[in-house]
Amino acid sequence: MAGLAFATRALRSRNFKLFFARQGISLIGTWMTRIAMSWLVYRLTGSAALLGVVGFASQIPALVLGPIVGVWIDRWNRHQTVVWTQALSTVQSLAPAALMLAHVIAVWEIVVLALMQGFINAIDMPARQSFTIEMVERREDLGNAIALNSSIVNGARLVGRAIAGVVVAAVGEGYRILADGISYIAVVVALLLMRIPAASASKPKKDVWWEVRDGWRHVVASAPIRSILVNLSVVSLFGVPY
Repeated sequence: MAGLAFATRALRSRNFKLFFARQGISLIGTWMTRIAMSWLVYRLTGSAALLGVVGFASQIPALVLGPIVGVWIDRWNRHQTVVWTQALSTVQSLAPAALMLAHVIAVWEIVVLALMQGFINAIDMPARQSFTIEMVERREDLGNAIALNSSIVNGARLVGRAIAGVVVAAVGEGYRILADGISYIAVVVALLLMRIPAASASKPKKDVWWEVRDGWRHVVASAPIRSILVNLSVVSLFGVPY
């Protein structure tokens, strides 16, 4: 029990505890929705190419916006940013669920919705990851909080996809995605219940493009960061899609 308490010590922080459990449920729902959407596209069209188009639409915003979003997030209130991205994700999940349950959804609508979710995720992921620093009260617990956050992200990837097949077969894609939209509400409530210091954004010292270039120069000059990003890029481009 002492070992378990040490392995979850970041949960001593009230804000992180509020976020952790609800985020785990929401992430499982998100991965289940990805499987449901992919299954729906293939069921409607039988086309592997269109399946790839939907996947591309959901990921390309992060590639385009990623280098710039980090600079913007440093200028915004991270707490408010995550509240807004989670609220928008709620709407974005409820919309396809409504269309599916009404049996009026078309493939082009799925592509547009995937693109919209991609834009939301491009802002949400870096904002949520950097917001972890503000949720943890004790600086020495920060490494544990990052590890726990990574655990629920990857655990949800495994569990969510494993459950998705059973749920889609039992109740269909529409109800599965509706449940995902509802799960986001729990995350929004948890975020609103947090007590966060008022100032969580830095004042810009230079223009956005200068800071983007400065960040790129830092990546090029730092061997550890450069190696990590190259490794992630290769795996993400040639491994994950398949």
